[in-house]
Amino acid sequence: MKSVILLLSAAVLLPAAARAQKIAADKVPTAAVAAFHKSFPTVKTVKWEKEGADYEAGFEIGKSEMSAVITAAGVLRETETEMPVAQLPAAVQKTLAASYKAYKITEAAKIVTAATGATTYEAEVSQGGKHHDVLFNADGTEVKK
Repeated sequence: MKSVILLLSAAVLLPAAARAQKIAADKVPTAAVAAFHKSFPTVKTVKWEKEGADYEAGFEIGKSEMSAVITAAGVLRETETEMPVAQLPAAVQKTLAASYKAYKITEAAKIVTAATGATTYEAEVSQGGKHHDVLFNADGTEVKK
């Protein structure tokens, strides 16, 4: 009986552990903080999360909600800017309408890879209370994670 309870507990806790974990700013490596401030010198309020081996800084610039993923060594990996769903490229909206017609699109964002400048679009879709993110190229093709 104990092993069943342990297995059930692990099944519930492991997915939660895989998601980003909020952390205090003083727990973020100095190189990551320095890289953030170099890239976004006007930002004063930052919320940090641990995302795998990297760190994600959540912040606002003007009226835009953004995030930046930075390595512990201070390398900016990507930026993400939230956007209204209606502003997704037409090709992305067409693919969503065709492939995810039973889903509600709850959020959208533009993601720019720092090293290459490549842009992808993210749509959060929900159905039956379950949410997941889907990535697309500007031409509407789905990007596999």
